Amino acid sequence: MFDKILIANRAEIAVRIARTCRDLGVATVAVFSDVDAGALHVELSDEAVALGGVAPGDTYLNRQAVIEAALATGAQAIHPGYGFLAEDAAFAEAIIDAGLAWVGPPPPAMRLVADKVSARRTAESAGVPVVPGALEPLEDPGGVIAFAAEHGYPVAVKAAGGGGGRGLKVAGSPEQVAAGFEAATREAHAYFGSDAVYVERWLEDPKHMEVQVLAPSSGDPMSLGVRDCSLQRRYQKLVEESPPPRFAERAEDMGAAAVAMCKACGYTGAGTVEFLVDDGGAFYFLEVNARLQVEHTVTEAVTGLDLVACQLRVAAGDPLGFSQGDIVARGHAIECRINAEDPARGFLPDPGVITRLIVPAGPGIRFDSGYVAGDEVPGAYDSLIAKVITWGSDRDGARAAMVRALGELVVEGVATTAPALQMLLGGTAFRSGAHTTTTVDSTLSDLAVTEPQGESGGTAGGRPIRLWHPAMAGAAGAAAGAAPAGSMPMEGPGSAQPLAPAGPMVAAAPLQGTVLKVLVAVGEAVEPGQALVVIEAMKMETAVASRSAGVVAAVEVVPGQAVAAGRPLVVLE
Repeated sequence: MFDKILIANRAEIAVRIARTCRDLGVATVAVFSDVDAGALHVELSDEAVALGGVAPGDTYLNRQAVIEAALATGAQAIHPGYGFLAEDAAFAEAIIDAGLAWVGPPPPAMRLVADKVSARRTAESAGVPVVPGALEPLEDPGGVIAFAAEHGYPVAVKAAGGGGGRGLKVAGSPEQVAAGFEAATREAHAYFGSDAVYVERWLEDPKHMEVQVLAPSSGDPMSLGVRDCSLQRRYQKLVEESPPPRFAERAEDMGAAAVAMCKACGYTGAGTVEFLVDDGGAFYFLEVNARLQVEHTVTEAVTGLDLVACQLRVAAGDPLGFSQGDIVARGHAIECRINAEDPARGFLPDPGVITRLIVPAGPGIRFDSGYVAGDEVPGAYDSLIAKVITWGSDRDGARAAMVRALGELVVEGVATTAPALQMLLGGTAFRSGAHTTTTVDSTLSDLAVTEPQGESGGTAGGRPIRLWHPAMAGAAGAAAGAAPAGSMPMEGPGSAQPLAPAGPMVAAAPLQGTVLKVLVAVGEAVEPGQALVVIEAMKMETAVASRSAGVVAAVEVVPGQAVAAGRPLVVLE
């Protein structure tokens, strides 16, 4: 085992890794940006190195600075957590070249699965079922139309290097292809540095399941069980559980497919092989996440394993002490992600200071977080505040514990996903296990509900809120990335954010963030619902749209510019 490692991450996952290292007697080095100088992950580590700056590119995405920090402090290995540099093969290679150990899969395996097109080819060669789709990147919308002519609509245009719903656009008709292709290409370049996209058949109402894998060497990957992560917003997960409540009879087959995929990739360490499952139980390969997943905790809860400890042992060349036949799942576990987002405004990011925090506790409850009361949730990074994990002897017990935990949780100062999670867990779809990737949209509809937390997120007697869903914007608007005038606020990958003008004919920023792209020019005529500016905040895009027709009189911002909520963006006349 290593004597000292550097944790190349922040917040919840950095805290999670530091705690396991403390249990193992491994010293830890934290890195931190200016805004994270007093963060919990810094406090819990043995040493800390300032990276200088706030922007991810200057701090947690600065490969050289992170490696230099490891070398300067005598760390023997670097654990990337998830996000940031966790799936960066070039970073992994640079670490190895510097004489350090990389706590992750081999760089060649990372490259093979990072590109979704090459991953699809590998899956097919390994006999793993895949959704019908292209095996080569597309150069123009014509390739999408040709594919749809053969396979039918809807189709998904997806970033070849994508993940987490970014660079993914769905076209339900030929008229929506051009806008979807342009949006997917733009997001692919912005998020992944490559505008390569491909097309595949879109499963309209699937379950999303994934197999946790762990490979002590490339020849003997193990399946640690299947998780259901179908409750999602913006194609990103809200709730995960293990074992899956439906199609559990396919778990063994999915596990075998995941193992075959790992062998074909030469994979070692921890990772996840993801699948989509149709209503008949047929499953199709989606992607490989070559890292630790946010939801690894539910697998830990049912297997009793510490997956971070397993990662460290594999990276150090130490034996795990168990094999596939020793894995026994016990009971049921559920994880809910508590994000600084406002469900009443289409899950719009809501960075700010946590003024009060009451953490749930008691039998069967685990609370993983990188924040304490008084900490700022910065707009520069991911919106995840905490994860609540519950365990029960069966699914009903785990769900009851989660309902109790969410009822005890108090977060003041920022809006959170907690009220939406409470509504979802109490819904018929989740109770029956019939929930799919579309359940969040259909459940959190234009209904007045009572939020159990006050406006600031703390207990305050409840208030009525309206929960948004994409149907309000119309199917065409959602697919093409535009919302009609007068619709509720709409936020998501490539979606438009219609606003009431901040002044006469002025479109303003709905939140603090960074301008990613300006979509209009002075003198250009625009229609109601037309996207004007794309803002990035907390790793999410929000497109700001015109509420009325007009001509662009002035553009007040440029790409790369930081903007505050309410900042004028475009003036129309």
